[in-house]
Amino acid sequence: MNFQKTQRLQKLPPYLFVELDRKKAEAISCGVDVIDLGIGDPDLPTPKFIVDRMVQAVQNPAYHRYPSSEGMLSFREAAAKWCKKRFGISVDPATEVVASIGSKEAIAHLPLAFIEQGDVVLVPTPGYPVYHIGTLFCGGETYYMPLTAENDFLPDLDAIPADVLKRARIMWLNYPNNPTAATAPDWFFPKVVEFAREHDIIICHDAAYSEMTYDNYRAPSFLETPGAMDVGIEFHSLSKSYNMTGWRIGFTVGNSQVIAALKQAKSNVDSGQFEAVQEAAIAALESDQSCIAEMQKIYTERRDTLVNGLREIGLDAPSPSATFYVWCPVPAGYTSAQFCAKVLEEAGIVTTPGNGFGEPGEGYFRMALTVSAERMKEAVERMRKIL
Repeated sequence: MNFQKTQRLQKLPPYLFVELDRKKAEAISCGVDVIDLGIGDPDLPTPKFIVDRMVQAVQNPAYHRYPSSEGMLSFREAAAKWCKKRFGISVDPATEVVASIGSKEAIAHLPLAFIEQGDVVLVPTPGYPVYHIGTLFCGGETYYMPLTAENDFLPDLDAIPADVLKRARIMWLNYPNNPTAATAPDWFFPKVVEFAREHDIIICHDAAYSEMTYDNYRAPSFLETPGAMDVGIEFHSLSKSYNMTGWRIGFTVGNSQVIAALKQAKSNVDSGQFEAVQEAAIAALESDQSCIAEMQKIYTERRDTLVNGLREIGLDAPSPSATFYVWCPVPAGYTSAQFCAKVLEEAGIVTTPGNGFGEPGEGYFRMALTVSAERMKEAVERMRKIL
């Protein structure tokens, strides 16, 4: 029998990180000692006090039943308190916070609540692929906002055509940014709020990397901006902040109407996050955050090792003040794909081609700080030999 996939699936390119995993597995099967700087998956373990709370909670029979799709009230209260302490913003845990199975799930489901056939979603490029994928699954149209070095990797809002803005319902933003590691300057979010009001657009800010900052940089919340609660929401994840990628836990906060719609969509397609995991997340959010400071210290050392090493071998590597990515131009004479293929085949290093995140990413490659400083030094030495 021949089972025909839907057009929406046929339109999807191969998911970038699945393809990276395939190439990595192929190299390992050939006996290569691979240094994986591709996918942004923290190699550090989840802090012990979080694991201990999970061990305790998983033994509670009350948590063995179906959870609520909106999340335990105690978890939403912990998220609200964290937002207040971290950003100074006040959100109602009952109406302005919803739990998510990692931020990816909520990002993918949000368009179900607002996008009809023919509606437009404004998506940054290069960017996280799920912004476009969620749009495509709803029958919406993606309008890509290029992020370029000339514009400090910020979208040029004034360049969006008027006919696009008439159909636009959602704008995705992500700062600190993946993959470029760019941060939002003070003037940017106020301009976004004004823009959203003028064009009646929901702002969806992906803040997954808000705690991965260095050199005394403090990443702001979009919702700190006056008027932001009127026009948008923000997605938070515990994956990177607390090394909990496999736990799949996050939360979304912001405008109560948008949160209510997201809750409604989620309640029809998922049954919520395991409540023992939510208990562990509460422990993380209510902690003294010293585990984050320690994480930042480790990644700072890795960043400096990698950036200094890349510069020594002639690459124009910027030093990011946030995220755990280095977004670096490829050497002259290479495309993104050619260069990443070279370092994998000749040096055994997995990197991510910039064009995998969108056309404006051509000419760049991304390296994740997900190996020890010692392995980072080895990666630089391998690259030195082939370059």
